[in-house]
Amino acid sequence: MVAFPYKKRVEALIRETRQLGNVIRRVRRLKGWSQSDLGERSGLRQATISGIETGKAAKLEPVLSILAALDLELFIAPRSTSQPKEIEYLF
Repeated sequence: MVAFPYKKRVEALIRETRQLGNVIRRVRRLKGWSQSDLGERSGLRQATISGIETGKAAKLEPVLSILAALDLELFIAPRSTSQPKEIEYLF
């Protein structure tokens, strides 16, 4: 769970690259940043940000750079037994 200065909280269960991209896009927009802004803050090209936000496969290092720029962190936990339909509301 992440608290932001503008009082928005983000918590997400991610099992697919598309879901990760959706969370990154949502948080970026909450901060009022363009993809180019996020690219500058993360040291990545805007095209890389776009690809990750649309669910294209990405190496871990760029994803971690993006999460750090967004002031997010990756948390690993045992897989829950929730069905995909039960978690779709997050996205």
